[in-house]
Amino acid sequence: MDINRVKQILSSSADIEVKYQGESIWIDKLNEDGTTVTVNLRGPLEEQTTVPISELVEE
Repeated sequence: MDINRVKQILSSSADIEVKYQGESIWIDKLNEDGTTVTVNLRGPLEEQTTVPISELVEE
């Protein structure tokens, strides 16, 4: 994925399916470095982590 698509997803009101390493995630915010995002893993724990934009996959 690229930074422009991340910005589109963040500004959209739609529920867009995005995965990180095969896990469904919710993009929380674009980080200041422009190469990573803070995400929440979907599921019972809703763990928050920082991941590289390049490793996100839109389903």
